[in-house]
Amino acid sequence: MRPPLIVAVIALLVGAGSAAARPTAVGSPETAQSVRVVRQMPTLEESVLAAINEVRHERGLPMLRLNPGLAATARQHSLSMAQQGFFSHSSVGGSGFWSRVEGKYGGPRWRVGENLVWASPHLSAPQAVEMWLNSPPHRANLLAPVWREVGLGAVHSDSAPGVYRGLAATILTADFGVRG
Repeated sequence: MRPPLIVAVIALLVGAGSAAARPTAVGSPETAQSVRVVRQMPTLEESVLAAINEVRHERGLPMLRLNPGLAATARQHSLSMAQQGFFSHSSVGGSGFWSRVEGKYGGPRWRVGENLVWASPHLSAPQAVEMWLNSPPHRANLLAPVWREVGLGAVHSDSAPGVYRGLAATILTADFGVRG
């Protein structure tokens, strides 16, 4: 039995209005339609929230509250990445993740950060948090004392296109925020 393939993690912390990076890869329209099953993973999201708060509590940091709006934004981004075959903070159209938050809340009233991770075939909460803690930019986002709220979006595709090379992939987006 092959061990899970843990492919990539990226982190970004910005204020509203920063320049956006283009997605790392985009699946063709034909590829995007070949995705067989993409399902949300609310149990993984709950487990990741508990794991994040455990790590923050151990370090005397404020616990994060789940924000339904940030969660919806994070879920939509994970779903888009799974369907379109890219892995990036930017949307398929090139807009930055802070734009997704601004669009949801009607203006630049948030400071936000985002961590992404994906693994094949599966990803657990301990794996995600451990990978983030072992990466300096992710660790900085995860342990930033400024954050008060988080939205988590986890999805699983049985055969994801593009950068996922048709593999089964579990993709997780964590959007951290504080109202400013």
